[in-house]
Amino acid sequence: MLDGRPFAIIRSSAVRFARHRRVLPALCGAALLLAGLVQPAAAGIEDGVKAMQAGNMPAAEKALQLLAKERDPRAQFLLGFYVYGNPDSKLYDMNKATPLLLDAAERGYTPAMIPLAGAYADGKGVPKSYSEAYKWLAIAEHWNVPNADSLLIQMAHELKPDEIAHAKAAAAAFTFKTK
Repeated sequence: MLDGRPFAIIRSSAVRFARHRRVLPALCGAALLLAGLVQPAAAGIEDGVKAMQAGNMPAAEKALQLLAKERDPRAQFLLGFYVYGNPDSKLYDMNKATPLLLDAAERGYTPAMIPLAGAYADGKGVPKSYSEAYKWLAIAEHWNVPNADSLLIQMAHELKPDEIAHAKAAAAAFTFKTK
């Protein structure tokens, strides 16, 4: 546990990495390249990323909101993690961030899984649940999300063996939503 808060364990490496101003543009640019953008959505995503790179979170929110309402998981993740989920953002609001991350993760968007697990571990925007955090980390590990395995081990220290078994069973039974 870091600073006595499980959420810090899960978010610390990603947030420390993303907080460096020089890293955010590269990280967002890489996400765009990997996302295989289609033309209509590209403008909203690109505008949102450019606004985030410039530190203009209200403009990023405006650019990404329409796509997020259409349930584009990339836009949901960018809004949920960087715009609403970043404590340094003027728009920080975990009650807005977590539902976006949850919807994206439930539909298979793997980058949203670890921040979602952190939200459950710390009770930010959802009821605090180490079991749910463990479940999402187990799902992320199954899909080879970087660092999920080490975070899963750390989260296991917060649970009893029967709770771990229950969370593992929930992860194994989980199926992604298609709509």
